[in-house]
Amino acid sequence: MNQNHDKLVGLIWNIANKLRGPYRPPQYRRVMLPMTVLRRMDLVLAPNKDKVLAQYEKLQAQGHSEDAIHKILGKTATDDREQPLYNVSKYDFEKLLGDPNNIARNLVTYIEGFSPKAKDIFSKFGFDAEIEKLDNANRLFMVIQEFAKPEVDLHPDRVSNLQMGYVFEELVRKFNEQANEEAGDHFTPREVIRLMAHLMYTEDEDVYTPGIARTIYDPTCGTGGMLSVSEEYIREQNPQANLILYGQEYNAESYAICCSDLLIKDEPIDNIHFGDTLGDGKSEDGHPDKKFHYMLANPPFGVEWKSQQSIVQKEADALGFSGRFGAGTPRINDGALLFLQTMISKMRPSPEIGGDGSKIAIVFNGSPLFTGDAGSGESNIRRWIIENDWLDAIIALPDQMFYNTGIFTYIWIVSNRKRPERRGKVQLIDVYVVR
Repeated sequence: MNQNHDKLVGLIWNIANKLRGPYRPPQYRRVMLPMTVLRRMDLVLAPNKDKVLAQYEKLQAQGHSEDAIHKILGKTATDDREQPLYNVSKYDFEKLLGDPNNIARNLVTYIEGFSPKAKDIFSKFGFDAEIEKLDNANRLFMVIQEFAKPEVDLHPDRVSNLQMGYVFEELVRKFNEQANEEAGDHFTPREVIRLMAHLMYTEDEDVYTPGIARTIYDPTCGTGGMLSVSEEYIREQNPQANLILYGQEYNAESYAICCSDLLIKDEPIDNIHFGDTLGDGKSEDGHPDKKFHYMLANPPFGVEWKSQQSIVQKEADALGFSGRFGAGTPRINDGALLFLQTMISKMRPSPEIGGDGSKIAIVFNGSPLFTGDAGSGESNIRRWIIENDWLDAIIALPDQMFYNTGIFTYIWIVSNRKRPERRGKVQLIDVYVVR
């Protein structure tokens, strides 16, 4: 997998370098991420393309409604999919290359021909503006030609969704490196996610019961890495598990990648909400009344929450402990503990009151652990968590785990269904790497 992964990332990066001139390296992502998604969808839909076009023409002639056409084509396109993914334009990569003089117009028509959810993905990428720019710079034909080469084979049969997640994250890392940004703002290393999954699911025997139904939530889901790895981890031992994934993401590009991954896997994307989980006046918590069995997150490190302050404080004052922020609010320059409080508010009832409870794994830097004197917001939040006996363990990770930063990071395990022998205790674990 590593060899194929490196080769594929190298191929895509080589294409990106052909954009130099009209684009600076930090801007490559504007083209390369949506084009990678587009090529993957193109390959997924290729086997049934002619059948879909014939069916679409027939349904239109018969006067079917748009809703009916949508449902029928969703099943026609890829053999009875649950999540409709199809394209009703006559174009694919091969036909686009066959008309180089009109390639920009035809590419827009091609994208407009996708099913609604897929179209929304490209809208979130803002790809229309890049098509015009690429065409004006005489780069559009070249980019499509490069992606159409056989060696850039992104079909899920050759590149699994898990592998594709690695590819996207490596590309994001390289793009951020060019922009001198920290990739930790965008994704969590898969090694850290695998550790979180191991900590979350290893001792939970119920999740490995065939046919069991479980919900998994990430309030800052990014490109969906935590959701995907959790799903893979559980299905490795329980292929019959009924897993429902939920998430929220405020970055349009990351949201688009996450949704494209789920759509290609034929999984619901309506459960992934676009917007700010804390609430910023334009968006709000996308899952306000839901409770989840498992929750994982890597909220932004050391990011101020001034733009969300009025919404958060209003909820804290009005709802107290009936809302998310009754225990208090942290200082304005780091809102990480607000995300943990949001997750705690979504825990299912504990076994003591007849429920099945929840488990949380969240990645923090040192601020939520060490910042704040007695009586401060951070201290009151920690006290509230400990006095309710929800804090199960804190795992200190080695430094250099997150790209471009040497800060120390910690995984907090929080649960309202601790095993009897762990009640009243907090386990502290220091992880180190032997080199």
